[in-house]
Amino acid sequence: MLTPRRIEIFKAIVDEFIKTAEPVGSKTLQQKYKLQYSSATIRNDMQALEEMGYLEKTHTSSGRVPSTLGYKFYCEHLLSNSSIDRRMEMAIRDAFDASNLNIEEAIHLSCNILSEMTNMTSGAIGPDSRSQKLEHIKLFQLDERNAVCVFITNTGHTETKTFHFDEDIPYADIEACTDILNGKLRGIPINELPARMQYIKPELSAVVKQHELLFTAFVKAFVKFAGENVYFSGKDRMLYQPEFEDIDKLKRLMTMLDDASVWKRIDEGDNTLAVTTDRAQLTWVNDLAVVRSRFRVRGNESGELMVVGPSRMNYEKIIGMIDYAARMIEKMYYSGGDETDERRSKGKG
Repeated sequence: MLTPRRIEIFKAIVDEFIKTAEPVGSKTLQQKYKLQYSSATIRNDMQALEEMGYLEKTHTSSGRVPSTLGYKFYCEHLLSNSSIDRRMEMAIRDAFDASNLNIEEAIHLSCNILSEMTNMTSGAIGPDSRSQKLEHIKLFQLDERNAVCVFITNTGHTETKTFHFDEDIPYADIEACTDILNGKLRGIPINELPARMQYIKPELSAVVKQHELLFTAFVKAFVKFAGENVYFSGKDRMLYQPEFEDIDKLKRLMTMLDDASVWKRIDEGDNTLAVTTDRAQLTWVNDLAVVRSRFRVRGNESGELMVVGPSRMNYEKIIGMIDYAARMIEKMYYSGGDETDERRSKGKG
């Protein structure tokens, strides 16, 4: 039974372990947290908490550490109202105010800031490209074998791809190809573009000399554009977390970070525990914790910011920061609406 005393002891153990990454014993609880109970009482309650599944005993110490179930209970019932540190709030706000960003850049900036402030990996799932339509294509030739392509969607989102060709491409081909694609593909949903290219192929082959090279480059770019809305910053920061000193555990994590599909269905795993608060969604998968906050942009589009790290993380601090960053994105691209995006799009041009 979770009595008030056991909850007090449990919270102190979680708070201490988050700070130190060291198993927590009864003596530490008495000395640092001034618990007015005997060592025997604390040890008995720790044993009871272990039997209930909220604590685990390590092989190297008589102290206890929180289990995944314990972290879930802690976040669900014991977190205080997560507020962001004033200095961190100002740093995030100033970074946004000092920049003229499109949606994609704002999301990436948020990830970079969160990763640096938390010393963990931060990521984002951007707005689903299925709800976006192609507005315009710009293709800039760098030289005969290299070009930069910019895709612009109806929401103001821009995507830049670099093309490398095995043979020389005449400028006339670049110009003709761009004109055809803009004429035929404007207004087409992003995820339908690769299939639509098949219908344009005969027209390309009739007027574009190097049509095969350009056709292949655009199909690959469209496929990548349609599926590439998961971004991570600070993957290397996991190397500094003691929980990932185990090389096999680190390899599994890095494999997850490289698989975009994992993060779109993170709540569907068999070994997953999740908690939803009014400011964040928390998910635990094995030894990994994922804190996410959803943001809205234009129309019905939405995305998520996330911080990924060991279960031993400062949840109050991270929830406050990630929620604030998500609200900043909403303020810029949801409340501001079309006018905000148009202004920022012009600023980039």
